[in-house]
Amino acid sequence: MKETLFIALKEACKKMEWPEVSFTVEHPADITNGDYSSNVALVLARGVGLAPRLIAERLSAALAGTLKYVDRIEIAGPGFLNFYLTRDFFTKEIAGVAAAGDSWGRNTSWSGKRILVEYTDPNPFKEFHVGHLFTNAVGESLARLAMMQGADVLRVNYQGDVGLHVACAVWGMQQLGISEDGDFGARELGRAYALGATAYKNDTTAQVDIRAINRAIYERSEEKINALYDRGRSVSLAYFEDIYRILDTTFDAYFFESETGLRGREIVQKHPEIFLESAGARVFVGEKYGLHTRVFINKEGLPTYEAKELALAKIKEERIGAYDLSIVCAANEVAEYFKVLKKALSFIYPELSEKTEHVGHGLVRLTTGKMSSRTGDVISALDFISEITEAAFYKMEESGYTKPTKELAEEVAVGAIKYATLRGSIYQNSIFDKEQALSFEGDSGPYLQYTHARLLSLLEKARLISITPGTSLAPAVIYPVERLIYRFPEVVEESFRERSPHKVAQFLKELAGAFNTFYAQEKIIDRDDTYSPYKLAVAAATRATIKNGLWVLGIKAPGQM
Repeated sequence: MKETLFIALKEACKKMEWPEVSFTVEHPADITNGDYSSNVALVLARGVGLAPRLIAERLSAALAGTLKYVDRIEIAGPGFLNFYLTRDFFTKEIAGVAAAGDSWGRNTSWSGKRILVEYTDPNPFKEFHVGHLFTNAVGESLARLAMMQGADVLRVNYQGDVGLHVACAVWGMQQLGISEDGDFGARELGRAYALGATAYKNDTTAQVDIRAINRAIYERSEEKINALYDRGRSVSLAYFEDIYRILDTTFDAYFFESETGLRGREIVQKHPEIFLESAGARVFVGEKYGLHTRVFINKEGLPTYEAKELALAKIKEERIGAYDLSIVCAANEVAEYFKVLKKALSFIYPELSEKTEHVGHGLVRLTTGKMSSRTGDVISALDFISEITEAAFYKMEESGYTKPTKELAEEVAVGAIKYATLRGSIYQNSIFDKEQALSFEGDSGPYLQYTHARLLSLLEKARLISITPGTSLAPAVIYPVERLIYRFPEVVEESFRERSPHKVAQFLKELAGAFNTFYAQEKIIDRDDTYSPYKLAVAAATRATIKNGLWVLGIKAPGQM
């Protein structure tokens, strides 16, 4: 409909021999001002030499009666054209939601194309902390938004299983007496890493030992270190999988620095004209391109993270096959690094550089501030989820909802964490407030989950007395909630185009609010009301929209709460 209106306005302007201008057709902020609004008259005013309202009047007259599903056109303010759609349009849309089912909201704009989404990227031997939870939420939502565009989406996880941080952890394991055949878990590895990282910073002797371990890990040259390293790596990766199951994330491909390191060093060494020698290291001089200089091979001859990323781009293609877009989700604080990386990559693999996109995101902080695994002052992701799960359990119990189970409480907790991460722009920093995140009213994940459960309960009550949703008879009045439901596919498409999952989150909040108002004002289940089936159809369409929208955000929609 948006495209139909845009083309109609453009053609009307052309017939009147007015100049071609750039104008918008969009939804008004207030649904009482119509279903679509255009600023075309205001934009044309200067070039045409007429008052905006006069232009708007002429356009309105020219379009009157020519647009299917447009009930009327009104002129507002200085000259905005407001379009109100017909009852038939909304009836058709409500029926369309039921017909679409789980595919409601999807489009085919990326059909036949492959998109890689890389995210989470926790490093073995370090704690999976709450920061990783938030990065996971961003990446998972972008992956699902891409799926909603019809793309073949592959989730990718790139992990640093070699490097100085690993050497610090292995050194710490030695100091703590952790052996390869001992009984230890992720927490012990986290403590070992924190011990090694602190020693590396403050103890020159330890620093020398850790550097030696680092080289031995790269070269696989010492049997005892290999055994300790292999076991620690295995423990870390198994621990990560436990968390992914809770977060409902399944990765299609895993890549590791241990496989990109040597390849990256070879790439850099083969291109001395791009990576210049500097004090025994190889660097990319970014200042030539308005960027900054970064080291790709350090003075010890080892590849840095930058060199490994060069190899990663090519290895992705070799293992997965051709792709059309590779999205890498990482915090905003590495944005300048990615600019340098993409520029360097453009000289080696220009076609891959063009396909690679960094989606930065802000940091989500707790009231205690930012976490740091280097000092060991981190909040474990599992501890955090457990804390929020316990709080969700008691909140549901106190509120008199269905007796909560551990599984339901965990779904609510994860939903609360994800929604709190995604409800605002991912590009901005935010603070996680537990009380707000777990609220069953307003802007929260549990509020949307509860609304979905409430809708299911309503539909089940109607079924038990043999009233089924139907659209064969609709009232003349158009319910405000209907004016929102049909926008869902537009919101999904726009959210992916702008890499802004918060638009889905805010749409769902508005939709849930509109339905709850509708529910308060209308008796939906009524044997004596001929419009009861249509009201139930609206309820069913709302439920389907919330369910699919929550799925986009990576949030489960419980059947009962």
